[in-house]
Amino acid sequence: MSRSRCSSRVSLMAFIGLFIALFSTESSAAQVPLLMWSSDSLPPLASPAAGHITSNEQLTAYLTSAFGSGPNTVLLFLQDKLSKEDFTVFGGVFGNKQDSAFQNLEAALQSSPSSVKLPALEWSDSSATLALLQEKLDVSPVLVDADTLSHLSINTSASNLLLINLPYCTGFDKSCKQVLHDNDENIGKVLTVMKDKNVPYTAIYTGLQPSRVISETSMSNQPAGRSLLQAVEPSVKPPIMYNLSGNPCIMLWAQNLNISLTSTSEWIDLAAETPSLAGSFCNSSYSLLVLTYTSGHILSFSMSRRLYSVSARYWFTLDSVQLQSNGRTASFIGKRNIYAPAEYSFHCQSVTSFRDALLVPTNADQNTTQWRLNFIDLQIQGFGLANGTDFSYASDCAGFFTAGIWMGLLTSLLMLYIFMYGMHMIMQLNTMDRFDDPKGPSISVPQTE
Repeated sequence: MSRSRCSSRVSLMAFIGLFIALFSTESSAAQVPLLMWSSDSLPPLASPAAGHITSNEQLTAYLTSAFGSGPNTVLLFLQDKLSKEDFTVFGGVFGNKQDSAFQNLEAALQSSPSSVKLPALEWSDSSATLALLQEKLDVSPVLVDADTLSHLSINTSASNLLLINLPYCTGFDKSCKQVLHDNDENIGKVLTVMKDKNVPYTAIYTGLQPSRVISETSMSNQPAGRSLLQAVEPSVKPPIMYNLSGNPCIMLWAQNLNISLTSTSEWIDLAAETPSLAGSFCNSSYSLLVLTYTSGHILSFSMSRRLYSVSARYWFTLDSVQLQSNGRTASFIGKRNIYAPAEYSFHCQSVTSFRDALLVPTNADQNTTQWRLNFIDLQIQGFGLANGTDFSYASDCAGFFTAGIWMGLLTSLLMLYIFMYGMHMIMQLNTMDRFDDPKGPSISVPQTE
């Protein structure tokens, strides 16, 4: 009886392990979305269930039925990177349609007689979709844009594969939403040209590779039994870098650049946006980093480099931070500890203007005195950059004797005092002069009345 129960448990555990392994392997596959629409009609395709990943074999079978007979003109909008999260974050198609960056794409999908939406297409190679279309149409792709397409003569008696490359945000010049909005404008221009030419077409919008890859560790490689949860560290965003004549000049990185325009308003994190660096400047003695955001806020960091005769070396200081919003300006000057050797960078875990303030407002305007700054994990360097990828050695704003060090020192001194007091008490102990010997006469103690 016990053997049968044991074998049943082993079989059940083996089945569960196989199921988990298959599920985890599927969830870890990289995916790209694919949108397809036509000016004529497409074969019907049932909407995939939530969480379903469309395989390349399923896509091949569907394209075979879509391009089965006759010539076809295919517009392939191939973006450098694309994931479903780009739609859910920036609105449209799979996400919130308010303030969407894909208005032309949505209009094309709604106005077309038929369309197909694949939120998760299995991705293995950046050229898989293009190679598949070349095989089905038996033609080579022609790289075009809206301008060249307007002057291109399209032969509808033969198949055509028109390739339109679209960029993706790099995090330096434009925000991702702005880049996707510009791509959507290009899609709209191309579709307008095709409509003016009165050429029937089938359009496909997808990505060369995923912009966000969410992978999960396969549970088949994990030991059986209970294990502690592990936190996955988020990817580190690149620092803001200003180049002068191709040479790195100023670098800044912060986990959060929080600002608040009133004492009761919510914090606005400017680090979540991609700024423009227009107006920045640097030379051997002065650096100015100007961060202009699409939300209308402008944040400026002014730094200077000078020789101090006492230390006989050059130091740089963060002289002021200026915030502009809604036509008003507030300036904050560095109070203390915002300095470092000229060849170093400056780092501080917290730079604020309201609690343990390192920045002090200088404006007398009552409206701007309520403005607050809170920079988390700030690192900045305005001089002595050796390359454009790494900061120099960081000079931290924290003093050597921090609160934790003081607590450790005081606790150690207290324990040392207790130990020395105990040793002193032990050293003062004395033995008795006489002892009571049970074999000899007893010690008599005279009694007094």
